[in-house]
Formats: sequence, C-alpha cells, structure tokens
Amino acid sequence: MAVDRIAAPIIKDAIDFNIQLKPYHKFTLDNGVEVYAYEGGAQEVVLVDLVFYAGNSFEQKNWVAAATNFLLKNGTSTKTSFEITDAFEFYGAHLNRSCTNETATVTLHCLSKHYQEVIPLMGEIIAEATFPEKEIAILKQNQIQRLLLNLKKGDFIANRLIDEYLFGFDHPYGKYSVEQDYKNINREDLVTFYEQYYKQGKCVIFIAGKFPATMEPLLNKYIGQLPLNKKEIKEQVHPIVSATQKKYSIVNDTASVQGSIRLARHFPNRHHPDFPATQVLNNIFGGFFGSRLMSNIREDKGYTYGIHSYLQNYMHAGAWMVSTDAGKDVCKATIEEVYKEMKILRETLVKEEELKLVKNYMLGALLGDLDGPFQIISRWKTYLLNDLTEDYFYNTIKVVRSVTSEELQVLAEKYLKEEDFFELVVY
Repeated sequence: MAVDRIAAPIIKDAIDFNIQLKPYHKFTLDNGVEVYAYEGGAQEVVLVDLVFYAGNSFEQKNWVAAATNFLLKNGTSTKTSFEITDAFEFYGAHLNRSCTNETATVTLHCLSKHYQEVIPLMGEIIAEATFPEKEIAILKQNQIQRLLLNLKKGDFIANRLIDEYLFGFDHPYGKYSVEQDYKNINREDLVTFYEQYYKQGKCVIFIAGKFPATMEPLLNKYIGQLPLNKKEIKEQVHPIVSATQKKYSIVNDTASVQGSIRLARHFPNRHHPDFPATQVLNNIFGGFFGSRLMSNIREDKGYTYGIHSYLQNYMHAGAWMVSTDAGKDVCKATIEEVYKEMKILRETLVKEEELKLVKNYMLGALLGDLDGPFQIISRWKTYLLNDLTEDYFYNTIKVVRSVTSEELQVLAEKYLKEEDFFELVVY
C-alpha cells in the first residue's frame, strides 16, 4: 500500500496511549541473590547492575561509603588499577560505580559477545578488592582539590546547606563532607566497610539487553558463589532534626553578581497517596520548561536563565524543592514571585487547556523513559528498591489522566504554603 504523503498523519494525544510496563524475569543465584532481568532491544549490548545496601546511611565515619565504592576497581589481589581499566577497555566495556544514601551500585556495560570475558572481572572486583594505599592517597588529594574549587561556587554551597536545614547534618540526607573528612579516612576504614557491606553484604542484581546464552550460568558462577546475602544487614534509623529557623542569607563570595536560591519543604515519599497527583501539580508549578515559574520568572521578568521545582525522592523521606540562580539585585523579587505563583495555585483553578498540556507532557515523557531495555529495567529497579509494585506504575498513569483542577487546588492549599518552606540565598 502506497504511503499518502499529502494527508497529514493523525495526531494522537499521549493521554490516549495504552502505556504498558513490560514485565521482568526473575531468578535467584546459588547464594540467594535475586536477579531481575529484562531481555530486549535491537543492539547487542548488556547492562549488569549490582546494587549493594552500602550507602552512606550505613557508614560510621563520614565519606567511607563513597570512598569504598569508588575504589572497588582500583586494585585486586591479582590486578592493578591500570590493568583492570585496560581489561575493560580492551573489550569495549565500561564499569561505573555510584553511591547514594541507602545503596551503592557497580554497573557494567558491555557488548553481548564479550560478556563472558568481563563478568569474571566484575566478580573479582567484588570478591578481591585490595584498596592500595597509593590509590587512596590519590583519591584523597583529588577530592580535596575538587572540594576547594566547588566551595567557591554558590550553587554548590546552596545544595549542601538546604539539605542540612531540612534533615539535619547527622542525617544521611543532610550530611556532607568537609576537607578534614577526606584526611581522616584510612585504609582500615575502607577494608572494614568493604568486608561487611560488599564482600559479605546484601546484594540485588538488575540486568537488561541482548543476553548471550551463557548469561545466567556465568552470572551464577562469578557472582552466585560469593558469600553475599548470608548476614542480616540491619536498616539504619536516623531521626530528622530540621533547622529551627526558616530563612537564611549567606555571603560566600563578596564579588559574586548572582545568588543561588533554594526553597524547600518536607514532602512525603512515593508511598503517600498524594504523591502521584502532586507530580502533576509540580509540573504545572515548575517542573518543565513551560511551567509557571519559567513563564513568569524567566520569560516575563528575566530574572534567571532557568528555574525548576521538583520532588526529591528518597527511600524514607522526601522534599519539595525550588532551585534557581538569579542576579544579586533581584533575588528578593525572585523569591516573592515564587510565593505569588504558590498563592495563585492555592486560590485559582488551573484551566483545562493547561492541565491537558501538562498531562500530555508527563505521559509523553513516560513513554520516552520506557524506550529501550535499559530504561525499562531502570524503572523496575526504582520500584523494587522502594518496595513498589507495577500497581504503582498503573495507578500513577490513572491519576495523571484523571486528576482534576479542583483536586490540584486542594493539594496546593495543603503543600504550597510559604510558611512551610525553608528559604536560602547564597551570594
């Protein structure tokens, strides 16, 4: 059948699409480690994500969790840091590490045909990391130099302090590293943390892509025989101790011509019934380029190049954050405009045309986020680590499609109150 190149194609709104979250396949390794796998995609590539319960909420000494995670690939009992890096690069593979509040991740990207060559090396890193003194010294030096440079930046200071005000410095969500923390770390700290939370730690695996036939047996051979998931890793309890005052103005650089603005309040995590609908309200408020904050403060007033609001999602708590940089002379006016937009949302119903635009934007973005095997397993990873099921996915879509302007106004009256927000400007 010939394609009609004269008639325009039918335009279909994203809210009308039947959006599906494709299921994963689950299996368990010999040592009890659960593996969540999604096979698909057109490219011959594989992602392997080893997630350990080894985030900074488990550390007894500041920066130990992040340093341990970073140095895993910087030397084993048989290979130097250079040899490990060279081995991965030879096969066109990449090993990345990341550390968050509750979990720490070791992520492998490789070609499907080279999976059998690089998965043993991944297992060696988990089982036989040595943390050479030379590598620790280099990391310390690099971190101190990076910190000293970042401390000159207002936005860096603002990001650290607003979390401290919200959660307290002794809480994993609020603490940050200072120069002395880097100097205080020693090899014994890292080895002890590694032995407890990696070598004999709690692990869950997420894998996606085009699987070779040997995927499961090799994963079981090199990861499934490690002494993982044998000991109980107790969840750490950290009380939230917020700052007593709400408004802060800090001079970090007297020569600065702009200020970094952060407004934030506590907000429930994904398990709260208000969360899905509030995501719609947040997008209207400041969650995308066409939001009210952008239209007012960037496009109309010209106070900033960009301003955004977002829901900060942690496993045990959350926050609603507004973030921007503005000229020093208009910081006060910028904050006033943010509060004006909150007031409008509390007092005036969102028009149907704007609401439909945001709904289409959100569901269209969701479709994009599910485009490919890595994206699909990433979403499952978020849900499973946060004790959520596929019901959460479909309920969110249902809420986005059905939420009304009246319901959003109720949420605005509940959560967008000036007096509930911490306010920080760093010049």
